[in-house]
Amino acid sequence: MNMSRPVTRTALITGASRGIGAAIAAELGKRGVRVFGPARAELDLGHPASVDRYLAVQKDLAVDILVNNAGINVLNPIGSIDAAAWSSMIQVNLTSALRLIQAFAPGMAERKWGRVLSVSSVFSIVTKEKRAAYSMTKAALNALTRSAAVEYGPSGILVNALAPGYVDTELTRRNNSAQDLEAICKTIPLRRMAQTAELAKAAAFLVSEENTYLTGQTVVVDGGFTCQ
Repeated sequence: MNMSRPVTRTALITGASRGIGAAIAAELGKRGVRVFGPARAELDLGHPASVDRYLAVQKDLAVDILVNNAGINVLNPIGSIDAAAWSSMIQVNLTSALRLIQAFAPGMAERKWGRVLSVSSVFSIVTKEKRAAYSMTKAALNALTRSAAVEYGPSGILVNALAPGYVDTELTRRNNSAQDLEAICKTIPLRRMAQTAELAKAAAFLVSEENTYLTGQTVVVDGGFTCQ
């Protein structure tokens, strides 16, 4: 009888110190995945030189699961988007994800197994005032997901994006008053925001052994918000 042990997978998760990233790290840890969640001092996605240094140090790290979770949202109407804000959002939300995929997907391809998940947003599909730059970067992240799924599929790598709606995080509560949050919940068919643990469970499936055929998709988890 073959009593071989299951393979222990290694995950790299950006932005794993709080919110959705922390919940994904905890969920994968419970499932036996070895998780690396570099702090900003190790990997500052806003600075290309920091990304280069981190990748040089970790060039031998065999990453099976890459979760591009970190992102920033600088609120500005279209007419007020300046070069600095635009460059920062492009770098953190899009370019860093591309660089990490370029760095770790070849190793996945050699091992004939890999999962890449990028945390997008419902605002890549719908939008609202002052979200133009954020929506553009997240829509481009969805396009990167589709392209990577096509290119790396023959090597056994599944690539998807997770698009949360409104999520009950410390940042959400800090940026919105109690009245704002009440109004937001009324726009969601389930009449509440998502919990980070709910997003983490969806993410855990997408990067798991159980997912064998779902790739190139932007999976929306928004309580029905975009159905309206």
